[in-house]
Amino acid sequence: MKYIDEFRDQTLARQLATTIAAEANPEREYRLMEFCGGHTHAIFRYGVQDLMPENLRFVHGPGCPVCVLPTARIDAAIALAEQHGVTLCTYADMMRVPGGDRRSLLKAKATGADIRMVYSTQDALAIARANPEKQLVFFAIGFETTTPPTAVAMKQARAEGLENFSVLCSHVLTPPALRAILAAAEPESVSIDGILGPSHVSTVIGSAPYGFVPAEFDKPLVIAGFEPLDVVQSTLMLIRQINDRRCEVENQYRRAVTPEGNRKAQALMADCFELRERFEWRGLGFLPASAVRIRDAYADLDAEIRFPMEPGESHEVKGCECPAILRGVKRPTDCKLFGTVCTPENPMGSCMVSSEGACAAYWSYGRFRDTAAGDRTA
Repeated sequence: MKYIDEFRDQTLARQLATTIAAEANPEREYRLMEFCGGHTHAIFRYGVQDLMPENLRFVHGPGCPVCVLPTARIDAAIALAEQHGVTLCTYADMMRVPGGDRRSLLKAKATGADIRMVYSTQDALAIARANPEKQLVFFAIGFETTTPPTAVAMKQARAEGLENFSVLCSHVLTPPALRAILAAAEPESVSIDGILGPSHVSTVIGSAPYGFVPAEFDKPLVIAGFEPLDVVQSTLMLIRQINDRRCEVENQYRRAVTPEGNRKAQALMADCFELRERFEWRGLGFLPASAVRIRDAYADLDAEIRFPMEPGESHEVKGCECPAILRGVKRPTDCKLFGTVCTPENPMGSCMVSSEGACAAYWSYGRFRDTAAGDRTA
């Protein structure tokens, strides 16, 4: 398939891997965090880690939009559906993530709540149009990639006069999470030498917002595409920066990412949303200015205003290491629940549910079968 197969060329990947092996300093270790869960799955699916030298480790970051949502937010969505009798719509991965008492949206649906999986905001709008007698709430989640479509849906609802449509906004922002990871103090911190920056998020926000990474934390960052050759080439770019003692933001994914990003998408977000003072993240706690809320101009579309909501506290399943895995402090195989009571069919935490979760990647591609000595990922 044109524009995809050429980024999956095995011969070229092995050539790049040979260059990495030749240029990697055997006297040191390279610990590279792939922030985005999409990169984690690419690394495992295409065996990228097996092409790397023994002294290079990938550290899995918090860039999984479903994984980072705290249990209290899931509990609030369930309460909306059950207590207010609304039709709650959200994306597929969100349906199976356990809440504070291990109840998921899917389990709430099974007990009678009107909760539906949708593929897009347009699906949610269509349901609202077809059922004008019932209130519909779109449970909006994700990073900057999925925020513009929510803004478009809000504008459409306003233009059409859809009075039964509102949004439970749980959109979060990438740079604050990255900053929190780099600024964490012991024992919450993880040793990182360089960062593989996210792909899709960067198409929206551009490369410029990552300037604080080298400026404040003396770490190189390379924005990487999702295909295996993208990841391998970006890894080489990071190794060269580390070897040269350079700290810059480089853009490997130039075919899609520009310094300024997508101005139209940014304008949509700015029109509909503003920064929250703080927001809770699974694994990272409450971070300042790390998420967005609906602007007052669109208050009539804000489910948090339309329906009274009591904020609850987040509670993780005892023994679940998802918070530490999202910070890069632990890997899935460090969790005693992984592969025993916690499986894709019976997830204890969000990292085993999402298509971008680290635990799901370990399980799907067999990394949990590796011995401790043979597993070269962190």
